[in-house]
Amino acid sequence: MTEVSANLAGGTSVDAENRRLRAAGRAPEEVAALLTQAKLREKAVSKFGGLANELLFTQAALEQATRIAVARGHAARFAVAGCKRVTDLGCGIGTESIALLEHGVTPSPVELDPFTARVAQHNLATVAARLEVAAPSVCAADATSVRLDDVDGAFLDPARRTAGHRDTRRIASPDDYSPSLTFAFDVAERLPTGVKLGPGLDRSLIPDHAEAQWVSVDGHVVETALWFGSLARPGVARAALVHRAGHTHEMTAAADAPDVDVRTLGDYLYEPDGAVIRARLIGALAIELGAGMLSDGIAYLTGDTHVESPFAQSFRVLEQLPAKEKELRRALSARGIGTLEIKKRGTDVDPAMLRKRLKLSGPESATIVLTRDASGRHIVLLMERC
Repeated sequence: MTEVSANLAGGTSVDAENRRLRAAGRAPEEVAALLTQAKLREKAVSKFGGLANELLFTQAALEQATRIAVARGHAARFAVAGCKRVTDLGCGIGTESIALLEHGVTPSPVELDPFTARVAQHNLATVAARLEVAAPSVCAADATSVRLDDVDGAFLDPARRTAGHRDTRRIASPDDYSPSLTFAFDVAERLPTGVKLGPGLDRSLIPDHAEAQWVSVDGHVVETALWFGSLARPGVARAALVHRAGHTHEMTAAADAPDVDVRTLGDYLYEPDGAVIRARLIGALAIELGAGMLSDGIAYLTGDTHVESPFAQSFRVLEQLPAKEKELRRALSARGIGTLEIKKRGTDVDPAMLRKRLKLSGPESATIVLTRDASGRHIVLLMERC
């Protein structure tokens, strides 16, 4: 397996590696399995780093798996709270349980799908051997049927039910998850519990006594985590955790932060990280930046001075360009701009289609922002990243 991965990483084509393995007497089904795992490990590096080369994956489980850096943050909560044995209900390929092992917490993993449970068992045994600890046994069972008498914490990653739904981005019922949120929140009444959910979670489903934490990785919001009992921090109801360039940064608050006042366009524009937006902490970030809202209800901030922040991308405003498409095309052409990054909020323009219609050519590159100003008027801003 390691040799196959190394060959593909070194530039050997899949066909060439296939022929090599066949020539070595490998059975066709074994060759297919080896090549599949090698490609999955290659994809998994973005989520697992070097650990990917030690693990086995399935396509579906890899797509659903928590990034290992995020899972380690989950595990740290349990360790700090003093939990010794935590049930991982719906463990998938074992990412959360691996992180628990690394933090000295004994996981009790449960997985409904028998094949995925076998993959998790292999992964946990591999990591346990490296850590020189006993490998936990993965229970292939329905999470709702497992006794919780021998654990002092629980983690759940409910799967979203998608059958029969064309739009799966927003789920508004606790029963649209498996196991249901009703079950998950019942567990949380008995044990310190963490529940991993999608970043688009309907906020009306968040219990009043939970800490809700939105997590982003390099600008992409990846989850909403709900924490209960001793895992929830006193005085924290809303949190935005930002993983960026290998470092973590967090904003916390006792409640949603009210938006600050709208103001006229300043010399700088700030785009809050998605986790800050989801956590509704834009107002708190604005105060840190000394900025105001560019327009009511639109998640852009503006200020007169530049303040560096891990919670926002910052841009210097170069000039305001015409909002009408033909005039915008002429303005961009006059500046020799052929490569264009288009950002937008508060407008229904499709950036890809607009870029195609603009038919740009030239040696320069630029960033424009399509949005609204304090009066609600459509504007186009030519920017440079700070």
